[in-house]
Amino acid sequence: MHKQAPLTVHTIEIHQPMRWLALAWRDMARCGWVSFAHGLVLCLFGLGLLALARHQFWLLAGAFSGFLVVAPVLATGLYALSRAVERGETISFRLVLQTWLSWRQHGDSPDGKDWRLVKFGLLLGLAGTGWVLTSAALITLLSPVPIQQPLDFLRFVVLARDNFLFELWLTLGGMMAAPIFASSAIALPLLLDRRVSVLRAVVTSWQAVLINPGPMAWWAFLIMGFSLLGLFSLLLGLIAVLPMLGHASWHAYRDLVDASALPERTAATGTEAR
Repeated sequence: MHKQAPLTVHTIEIHQPMRWLALAWRDMARCGWVSFAHGLVLCLFGLGLLALARHQFWLLAGAFSGFLVVAPVLATGLYALSRAVERGETISFRLVLQTWLSWRQHGDSPDGKDWRLVKFGLLLGLAGTGWVLTSAALITLLSPVPIQQPLDFLRFVVLARDNFLFELWLTLGGMMAAPIFASSAIALPLLLDRRVSVLRAVVTSWQAVLINPGPMAWWAFLIMGFSLLGLFSLLLGLIAVLPMLGHASWHAYRDLVDASALPERTAATGTEAR
């Protein structure tokens, strides 16, 4: 049975995440605007959100930090592009579209559809929504004044000396982000690439993190740093940051896990490869 096929988790060196980023830039160069379009869409969405809620920064703070939670799902098409580059296959927007629609075909559920990526995406979406609500409630209830502008957040939350709201906000965010990172670090690329259950993909992701605590902590730091760079560059940096981190996550999966014993899941069609 496929569920009994072995999965091997490798030990990596501390410098490996830098190699993933270098390989990501190679993939971005080969994929061109098919890759950068992912970041452009996210940038436009963020600018729209900023325009709608510019006077409610307490909500924006949670929304933009919640982006880090659901980002692995948003990068699904990028994993498929990196796999196509690896295999010498054709790069196109059609490949990305077919990847997003692949859940409709040849799954193991009674209705014949593959819901694994959808289920995992919903789980991350719920986690992200939970953090947005928690962040908004925390800032709204505990801030000494209404937080409506970025300067309000900086003055009354980040730089405030008469309360520990910012420290509490960061602590709660970290407590949520750490297990989510461990659960999703390689789970989505694995689900895209192989016929494996969501539970096994998550457990394998945790194993990869626990076996390589130093390199994976460094990788988490890089993800956070580049994401903040993208957010604080008026969101324009996300045009390059999201593709870079998405492609790099595929190479992280390839370095960390040997899933060759499992049957393939063809990203473009959702069918198993022969």
